[in-house]
Order: sequence, then structure tokens, then C-alpha cells
Amino acid sequence: MARMLPEDEENANQEVFEPLTAEQVQQLRERQPLLSVWRVVGVQVVVGVLVALLAWWISGRQAVAYSAACGAFAVILPAALFARGLTSPVASVNAGAAVFGFFLWELVKIGLTLAILFAAPHWVKDLSWPAMLVGLVVTMKVYWLALGMRRVFYPTSPT
Repeated sequence: MARMLPEDEENANQEVFEPLTAEQVQQLRERQPLLSVWRVVGVQVVVGVLVALLAWWISGRQAVAYSAACGAFAVILPAALFARGLTSPVASVNAGAAVFGFFLWELVKIGLTLAILFAAPHWVKDLSWPAMLVGLVVTMKVYWLALGMRRVFYPTSPT
């Protein structure tokens, strides 16, 4: 009985890589479309407005609505800037630029969110911290919805 060398075992377990044809790539893209970051930002805007209106309707106070809107704004503006940075032509030059751009824009996003939260008491008289926190958290949860609601967030529906 012939004994296999460790190198032969590794080669026997490796699969042969075959590149996809253009037709196979098209079928794959139809089944698994890319997530549209701009749709996520758009839904965040809608959710932020709804949270602010709901806060106003429940409390009857404009300051509470403005507080909820400020919390939503602390998510929406940084997310829009992040999306703009990631979809710029510079970000797609090569893999290194894409990774660097991702970390750079994520840092900008975090910094801008903190700046908005620190500025909120100066922008909204009688700021309601709970309302601002609700606006922030509910608007942020749109990211989780994007993972599950393909029809809303993906440019084409899977076949």
C-alpha cells in the first residue's frame, strides 16, 4: 500500500479554482444583490422624522420632538457622510484605499456623532435626554433592519 506524503494529502484536499463566467456572475448578482447604503440612509431619515413626530404627538411638547430629531440627526448626518466617503471614486481605486477609506470615514462618523451629541444641549432649549436617546437608538436600529428586509434596502429583488 502506497503511503501519501503530507504534500500529496494537501494537494488531494485542495479544490481546483475555476473563475466564473460572465453569465454566472450575473446570476450570482441577481440572487445576492449589493446593499444600497443610500437606501439605508434614506430609511434612517424617514424613521428619524417618524420618531420626532411620535415624540411630539405623545408629549405634546416641541422640545421633546426636537430632542428626538437631534438624536436621529446624530445618526443620519454621520451615516450620510460615511456613505458618501465609501461610494466616492477614490475609495474604489484599490483594496488598500478601500480599507483605509473605511476606517477613515468610520472615525469621521464616530467623531461627528459625538460632536452632535455634545452640541445638542446648546441647540435644543430644554433638551430631553431620554427623547434624544430614543431618537438615536431607534434610528441606529435601521442598520439591523437592512440585514433582514431585502425588498426595501436592496436595489433589485432576488429571483
